[in-house]
Amino acid sequence: MKKKNTISNLIKLLTPLFVIALIVQSCDQAPKEAEKVQIVEVEEPEYFLLRPETEKAYGYSHAVKIGNDIKISGAVSMDNDGNPTAVGDFEQQMKNCYADLDKILKHYGCTFDDVVVENVFTTNMSLFLEHAAYRNTIYTKQFPTGSWLGVKELALPEFMIEIELEVHKTE
Repeated sequence: MKKKNTISNLIKLLTPLFVIALIVQSCDQAPKEAEKVQIVEVEEPEYFLLRPETEKAYGYSHAVKIGNDIKISGAVSMDNDGNPTAVGDFEQQMKNCYADLDKILKHYGCTFDDVVVENVFTTNMSLFLEHAAYRNTIYTKQFPTGSWLGVKELALPEFMIEIELEVHKTE
């Protein structure tokens, strides 16, 4: 009986050592396939101000580019001093929004073909729907995803429409 206990104790002692030896041996072996290492460069955001004084006064940047993606704040119909333009003229306000958005896209070397999301905010959805066909002159290849939202009011009471974009710039 004593011999049986000694063998049993020896097995209990040697088993963990055997397992550790197997682990160490497997760690020393080279991998069968070369491991792929991907280096990711961290890109700093690039900010763009279309109307620096107005944007600083209201506390926003008109666009931010990170990597291949650009987020463009809502464009409204305003002059360079931040005053509403085309007051009461929905169609002209819409055209003014797209004109400002075009300037921002061009700054980044993009066109409306690079837009992947367009969100429209309007205080008068029926007027937007009446003039929505104008977008066919803006998006000539395909339409982006997005939402059309009827809202109670925008930043200033004269604004009837605001359009924001998300862009993916292909290199």
